[in-house]
Amino acid sequence: MGGWYTIGVMVGLGTAIGIALSAALRRLPVALAVAAVVGAVIGLLVWGWPQAIGGAIGAACGVAGAMPLVVGTLRRGGTRGGTATLLGVGALIAAALAFVPILGYLEAVVVLVLGARLRRRAPQTHAGLRTLARD
Repeated sequence: MGGWYTIGVMVGLGTAIGIALSAALRRLPVALAVAAVVGAVIGLLVWGWPQAIGGAIGAACGVAGAMPLVVGTLRRGGTRGGTATLLGVGALIAAALAFVPILGYLEAVVVLVLGARLRRRAPQTHAGLRTLARD
């Protein structure tokens, strides 16, 4: 197939790793760092440096895209275990789809777009009852 295929596989696997770790770790900087390192190490051990870079970039995209979903779910009363389980299943599906040519690249883009859309739709904080207290 070529180098573009294996890089795409690692981008897709990195995205899946980022999705799973964002649900498990819940903190953006920690999840981002751990996912990027795991994606890079897997890419380096299996293939080489280009795939390691693709794995790290995919992992960063996965964390950045899934974190608004995790934060919103937990804020609305979802449990940590349920959120991690559902996103873990989604990550397994994403990992399987990463082996289809071109889909690994598309996964990273789609997860980022969906995460940005969720971030945009999130309710803004408001003053609450403080506005009623003014005379």
